[in-house]
Amino acid sequence: MIITAKAIIANDEANNFYENSAIFIKDNLIKDIGKTEDIIKKYPNEEVIDKSDKLVMPGLICAHSHIYSSYARGMAASKPTDNFFHVLENLWWALDKQLKLEDVKINGLVTYMESIQNGVTTIIDHHAGPNSIEGSLFTLAEAAKEVGMRASLCYELSDRDGMEKRDQGIKENIAWIKQAQKEDDMLSGLFGIHASFTVSDETLDKAREAMEGVYDGYHVHVAEGIEDQWETIRKHGKRVVERLEDFDIFSDHTLSIHNVHVNEREMDILKHHNAMAVFNPESNMNNAVGCPPILRMLEKGILVGLGTDAYTNDMFESMKVSNILLAHNACDPTKGFAETLQLQFQNNPKIMDRYLERKVGRIEEGAYADIITIDYDPHTPLNANNWGGHALFGLTGRLVNDSIINGEFVMKDKIIVKVDQAKIHAESRQRAKEIWPNI
Repeated sequence: MIITAKAIIANDEANNFYENSAIFIKDNLIKDIGKTEDIIKKYPNEEVIDKSDKLVMPGLICAHSHIYSSYARGMAASKPTDNFFHVLENLWWALDKQLKLEDVKINGLVTYMESIQNGVTTIIDHHAGPNSIEGSLFTLAEAAKEVGMRASLCYELSDRDGMEKRDQGIKENIAWIKQAQKEDDMLSGLFGIHASFTVSDETLDKAREAMEGVYDGYHVHVAEGIEDQWETIRKHGKRVVERLEDFDIFSDHTLSIHNVHVNEREMDILKHHNAMAVFNPESNMNNAVGCPPILRMLEKGILVGLGTDAYTNDMFESMKVSNILLAHNACDPTKGFAETLQLQFQNNPKIMDRYLERKVGRIEEGAYADIITIDYDPHTPLNANNWGGHALFGLTGRLVNDSIINGEFVMKDKIIVKVDQAKIHAESRQRAKEIWPNI
């Protein structure tokens, strides 16, 4: 098929910006880009889908989220959430204990749909739910297939629910990673680990043993709250990153999440192993844990991406807050803007390069056809030199009109096309109503 456009932000290495142009998609790949009349003439037998009044750009990537938190929207916690430990214990750990596999499926469907509505076409998720571990990642994968989402999945390993649950978590991670290695690039897998203070040396050793010969990619929470550092130093005599390094957690396939309270040595360790980091600005602010040293990490050459931690499913929103938080924390108005654009538009695609056979986050020949159209009529000039400013200050998820993933429309003219969104939302409301009294 051929997608026409008013303008195309390619986000490729040459920073191509096409006006009155079109994209030729064959199967699941971008095959050609050029002037509309040239592309139509070149491929006369292809269906032409007219989006000539729309801005077209690559689908966005969310480098860290928590699908399991879906029911939390509008929910009240009955116990204190006045510090980081209490937020975990009385909100998130109270919620994830309530989830059955049917909830995992609903949470997946709802999150994927809302992500797609906001122009997110790839999500890297970190799942939790101690009473529905077995089959949970396969259930999220099933939901991703139904909606048409590109996803990386893992289960959050922790000791907090006992050794039997821990062992189930290890088993689920390994089973899914092995299955994902047989899937196409629509689905992939990592080994999930919660914060250092929730996993014993024995647990980390078991995780390392289970991963031998399977994979070297982990998705791990690192020093989100200062309490994680305090507890790790108290129990183990070393800092979080130092401790995790002892168990071979870090590699060029590992995502280190949050990193709010890492020091220079810990950043050097991440860089030494070529590990990746993910910034979740809205979540960090909401949990009042602080701002991670993103600017310093970038100076050191660490590949830092941008996520949401499920605070939102709108990466445009996450970018806006990233810009503000980085400038505010540095007390420097020249910081934040360029760095935020780098995180989303350069680094998130580079993160996915390490997991996929072909590129996402770019519109170029040979890349996967993950594309969004946006109903955006700018009141100032839009061009190759300033589209980042429009992306940060003008674009929002609600402006997305169409989402194409792997060469297929998953949302067309703002309508989710592969599943019944209204029916799923009704099911979600009912289950949330049943679960909320238990929190």
